[in-house]
Amino acid sequence: MTDILLRGGRLVDPSNKLDAIGDVLIRAGKIESVGGNIAAPDGATIVDCSGQVVAPGFIDVHCHLREPGREDVETIATGARAAAAGGFTAVCAMPNTDPVTDNQAAVGFVLKQGRAANAARVYPIGAISIGEMGERLAEFGEMVGAGAVAVSDDGKPVVSAQLMRTALEYARTFGIPVADHCEDPTLAAGGAMNEGLVSARLGLKGIPGEAEEIMAIRDILLAKRTGGHVHLCHMSTRGSVELIRWGKDRNINVTAEVCPHHLSLTEDEVEGYNTNAKMNPPLRSADDVAALCQAVKDGTIDVIATDHAPHHNDEKEREFSDAPNGIVGLETALAVNLTWLVKPGVISLSTLIEKMSCAPARLFHLPGGSLRRGVAADVTVFNPTAEWVVDPKLFKTKGRNSPYVGRTLTGRVGCTIVDGRIVHQVQG
Repeated sequence: MTDILLRGGRLVDPSNKLDAIGDVLIRAGKIESVGGNIAAPDGATIVDCSGQVVAPGFIDVHCHLREPGREDVETIATGARAAAAGGFTAVCAMPNTDPVTDNQAAVGFVLKQGRAANAARVYPIGAISIGEMGERLAEFGEMVGAGAVAVSDDGKPVVSAQLMRTALEYARTFGIPVADHCEDPTLAAGGAMNEGLVSARLGLKGIPGEAEEIMAIRDILLAKRTGGHVHLCHMSTRGSVELIRWGKDRNINVTAEVCPHHLSLTEDEVEGYNTNAKMNPPLRSADDVAALCQAVKDGTIDVIATDHAPHHNDEKEREFSDAPNGIVGLETALAVNLTWLVKPGVISLSTLIEKMSCAPARLFHLPGGSLRRGVAADVTVFNPTAEWVVDPKLFKTKGRNSPYVGRTLTGRVGCTIVDGRIVHQVQG
């Protein structure tokens, strides 16, 4: 394995309170040394990082890679390459595949395909319930033993409070989080976008914020009862932020994530029945966006995750109510966050890296998340000021369903290093 010297970059590592110009030497898959003016070993690959940020590799704890079952819209290999192109050194693959990742063999399959991709690391998330049917718990122990890092029925809420309670108790014994899709299905049934003036004007059935908030507070209370770690997926409302803050103030073991699209876009994107603005939870109001941004800033929201969800163009071209939910996000996440959060001064660059790298590694017990000597050499190098226009034809993912197509974004990944190997690099 060739040594790599990252020379002259701005080293930003919140886990070590580091923000300084310097070098990083990578040897045998580990961070060998961090500092100023490190001598290049014989034969080392030297990467000029001047004008760029060198950060612990980003980790996405929530993405959909569609394999097995929908390899026409994404495979683990194309998803892992898209992740690397977006600066992600690791991704956690949700289990709502076909068949569902709800057993030891399915977890092993995801890991095997991830290794073969030779790009970003791929960590399987196992299902909470068998077949994601919400009736019987899957065998957590066997899945964790096979390599699952969390459990979730994402795509579907865990409707039964008793099942969710048992899942939190069971997962606690294995030290893994239970990641829940917070949605009351009776309130959300038939909804296609946020409930409000825009939905009324467009004649679309809306999903009220309470559909998310009712399940969020239920999960928080069950975490209080059990002591289990509940991780709330893709939060989207001001009310959810207030409930999470309530739980944290009482030292309940609750963490939460938000997606770049919920931090940057509002329900107004749906105007014209734009199906690339259709997702679940839906894009909300400007008031909700402001609350979520503040929650990222003050630490109420722990993680920024993509909820990368590729679909075939034919599916997204249906009538709005019939089109599937979800957008691709791995290759735009960094730039969206820099454009809407860091560039206007909503949060610092250090806070962004904490939410995209350090916190995901810490909360999901994953390698990386630090530039400290001796840790896995998972590193992202990016230019925080480079501008580019989103062109889906250049994506590594098979998906083209992005609401940012044609927009000029700020911030571009230059180099992604996984386990001491360069898996993505922009030339020139």
